[in-house]
Amino acid sequence: MELPLVTHLFLPLMLLTGCPTYMDVVIVLDGSNSIYPWSEVQTFLRRLVGKLFIDPEQIQVGLVQYGESPVHEWSLGDFRTKEEVVRAAKNLSRREGRETKTAQAIMVACTEGFSQSHGGRPEAARLLVVVTDGESHDGEELPAALKACEAGRVTRYGIAVLGHYLRRQRDPSSFLREIRTIASDPDERFFFNVTDEAALTDIVDALGDRIFGLEGSHAENESSFGLEMSQIGFSTHRLKDGILFGMVGAYDWGGSVLWLEGGHRLFPPRMALEDEFPPALQNHAAYLGYSVSSMLLPGGRRLFLSGAPRFRHRGKVIAFQLKKDGAVRVAQSLQGEQIGSYFGSELCPLDTDRDGTTDVLLVAAPMFLGPQNKETGRVYVYLVGQQTLLTLQGTLQSEPPQDARFGFAMGALPDLNQDGFADVAVGAPLEDGHQGALYLYHGTQSGVRPHPAQRIAAASMPHALSYFGRSVDGRLDLDGDDLVDVAVGAQGAAILLSSRPIVHLAPSLEVTPEAISVVQRDCRRRGQEAVCATAALCFQVTSRTPGRWDRRVYVRFTASLDEWTAGARAAFDGSGQRLSARRLRLNVGNVTCEQLHFHVLDTSDYLRPVALTVTFALDNTTKPGPVLDEGSPTSIQKLIPFSKDCGPDNECVTDLVLQMNMDIRGSRKAPFVVRGGRRKVLVSATLENRKENAYNTSLSLIFSGNLHLASLTPQRDSTIKLECAAPSAHARLCSVGHLVFQTGAKVTFLLEFEFSCSSLLSQIFVKLTASSDSLERNTTLQDNTAQTSAYVQYEPQLLFSSESTLHRYEVYPYGTLPVGPGPEFKTTLRVRNLGCYVVSGLIISALLPAVAHGGRYFLSLSQVITNNASCTVQNLTEPPDPPVHPEELQHTNRLNGSNTQCQVVRCHLGRLAKGTEVSVGLLRLVHNEFFRRAKFKSLTVVSTFQLGTEQGSVLQLTEASRWSESLLEVVQTQPLLISLWILIGSVLGGLLLLALLVFCLWKLGFFARKKIPEEGKREEKSEQ
Repeated sequence: MELPLVTHLFLPLMLLTGCPTYMDVVIVLDGSNSIYPWSEVQTFLRRLVGKLFIDPEQIQVGLVQYGESPVHEWSLGDFRTKEEVVRAAKNLSRREGRETKTAQAIMVACTEGFSQSHGGRPEAARLLVVVTDGESHDGEELPAALKACEAGRVTRYGIAVLGHYLRRQRDPSSFLREIRTIASDPDERFFFNVTDEAALTDIVDALGDRIFGLEGSHAENESSFGLEMSQIGFSTHRLKDGILFGMVGAYDWGGSVLWLEGGHRLFPPRMALEDEFPPALQNHAAYLGYSVSSMLLPGGRRLFLSGAPRFRHRGKVIAFQLKKDGAVRVAQSLQGEQIGSYFGSELCPLDTDRDGTTDVLLVAAPMFLGPQNKETGRVYVYLVGQQTLLTLQGTLQSEPPQDARFGFAMGALPDLNQDGFADVAVGAPLEDGHQGALYLYHGTQSGVRPHPAQRIAAASMPHALSYFGRSVDGRLDLDGDDLVDVAVGAQGAAILLSSRPIVHLAPSLEVTPEAISVVQRDCRRRGQEAVCATAALCFQVTSRTPGRWDRRVYVRFTASLDEWTAGARAAFDGSGQRLSARRLRLNVGNVTCEQLHFHVLDTSDYLRPVALTVTFALDNTTKPGPVLDEGSPTSIQKLIPFSKDCGPDNECVTDLVLQMNMDIRGSRKAPFVVRGGRRKVLVSATLENRKENAYNTSLSLIFSGNLHLASLTPQRDSTIKLECAAPSAHARLCSVGHLVFQTGAKVTFLLEFEFSCSSLLSQIFVKLTASSDSLERNTTLQDNTAQTSAYVQYEPQLLFSSESTLHRYEVYPYGTLPVGPGPEFKTTLRVRNLGCYVVSGLIISALLPAVAHGGRYFLSLSQVITNNASCTVQNLTEPPDPPVHPEELQHTNRLNGSNTQCQVVRCHLGRLAKGTEVSVGLLRLVHNEFFRRAKFKSLTVVSTFQLGTEQGSVLQLTEASRWSESLLEVVQTQPLLISLWILIGSVLGGLLLLALLVFCLWKLGFFARKKIPEEGKREEKSEQ
């Protein structure tokens, strides 16, 4: 219906407005002899004229050719079409002449060429284009000619052709200065120079652009456009009483708007918005009218909205009133925050509560740069108020940051989710690699929700799309279901998104019985006693969505029992699992129920109620159907508590009494000695409940680190169970009576411990603490704990031995052989651990007899060899009696610590594990000099070794393992006296016996030599 109005607007607009910026162009062309070739000049004229919009109501072109004198080749009103002017330029002949009187030609053009007699129009902009190849011969007249041009408001372009100067190799500096004087300021806009006539065609495009000043600014006397390049209809907005058009190209791309109302066309003049868009910034090309819209305020007042996304490169939006006379009153302006963001390129006013007035204004900046320099885009949300018209509430943007151009298109939508507030759609065509996406936001009483209700990605659609979300509209029902649909534009395609009905689910859940009995069981499941229960799950379905749609709704739900609990306390009948999934068909307006049967098994965790949780969602797997209202719950939970047998007050008050005895005793002064034959400790304990039931009764057992719990055994006739867990190596936590320790119940149990072989402590202790979930008064809590202890020592199984490499030594008297020191011998001490205890802190003390009377050494320690021990040699000891004198040795038979000074060696042994040993070697030297001078027959040197423990040790050694001795027997031999006559007689007798033996052998021929046969034969031959 509105299409004829729009068509009617575009055709007669220029005639109706009168085109306030007409242009008269006069070309002053040098036709002297130096211009060559003339055909290039003709080509330049044809192309330049071809770029102009020649029409009696737009641009007129006249031409003055000069040499020695100026001539009007044609005037401004001679030709009415572009074709006529091009034909005249093609047939133009050169006037020739030896002189170039440029000043005279400019004077004629400015005084005569723009006059009404030559077709000039007083209201048209005047433009003079001077083309010459040489310095004027009447330069002294040039200032007057230019003054006449200034008086006539003529803008001048100067074109210098340097071909004549270059061909003659002349300096063109003076010529160029003259042409710059002719051209209007600034030179970079109005001055051209080319190398020759053929190069004139190269500047046609640049000259044409500068003439029109497209998307630029213009200074005084400079030509510019008003509404010629308006691009009316770049944006449109439908009003109740007309249409609002955007004209981004109007006023040299500063932009404007046009209001079409009942056949009247209203638009603000150029200077009406100079406060918001200063003339000094016109070269910024603000693009006002890039987007247009309107908003309604309380009282019926209407404000127009228009965006100028290039204003100061940051963008601007104005809210204004446009009166019948074209006057503009700006109510408020909004400015962008980031350069190049195109703030204001899209506007979307929104009436969220649908009362007929605008509540929210959304302003898009689709090229807003976000993190990592991504062109994310952003939408600013402004609230419409009474005192302050527009107040920034917040921003909308896509997540995570990516190239999106979020806000490239926006569209107000009706109440899609049936919450009573209008919604809005925002397009992001560059998301997902330019595939695009559409975001849906729900409106609220106070604006727009900051997070999207739905993101529709082009990547999720069956067809490949590009730039999905570049346009959006949601005002019509296109599929005939009485629900408004959303149309979304993409590159080469349009996508229709159908709205779906909204339903609300109100679930309810009731369980019978309301509480689970801890003691009573009413059914058997999976071979165990259990408590059976039934849950009634009901759904009531309502909907506020009108129209024709299927009122049947399918719901898929999953029921779970103790979903987040590790142990299984309850399960559904039939499957025996904690999860049950089902599908229901519901009817809008009705209540539908489903029975869930389950059972609760015997459990010790009765404090926490059993949680029955049902999660549900609409099932649209077969065909698209309704969707669930955002405010509808998607789960429901029922907590089923456990009931207790605690009397009418339902509060159990108990009194637990704990007693304990241990079978060993030991004090600090008289500790109990742990020997190899006994390594066990028995503890007897009794727990009794003297009042009401105790629920979840537990025993906490803590014992010392030198004990190991071997067993915990109740009495044989006890019916009360004890189940224990080990939270740590020396602690146990036991449940008593499983769930209920009833009134008057009593349990006696035996704890058997073994002593640790690795941890030897001076004390053992065992502590028991009883507790329950029932209430117990403070006056009876003292007997809930029992503790026993004893001091102990340990008897290790050690083998302490010594052995020596020298047991007997003979000493020769003084003056006899051999002479020199005695031998060195070694005594080895060994300690071996034969038991299970890890032993440490042992000390060996060696008492080595060494010095007799007068400090005379008879034995001395030369070296100590250790293995897993550290030894020190101490000072000599003083014996109880004076040290023995060498002459007194014949009256004693033993040398020991009582009659000699001893060398003492003290060794600290290292850690001894089971089956290991440690050894110490003592090297000692016998002093022969002492024993040779002494008079004795035999004596024994006794070395004593003692094994002990450090002070405060928990070890107690037996007498058999504490001592060891090493014995060295020293014997002195007596000299044997032989007579001299016996020696002489013995020698003479031996000589006579030797002589007799030789004589006998001689007589027997022993010394005569016999010849062998071969030698006889050789002698016979030699004789022959």
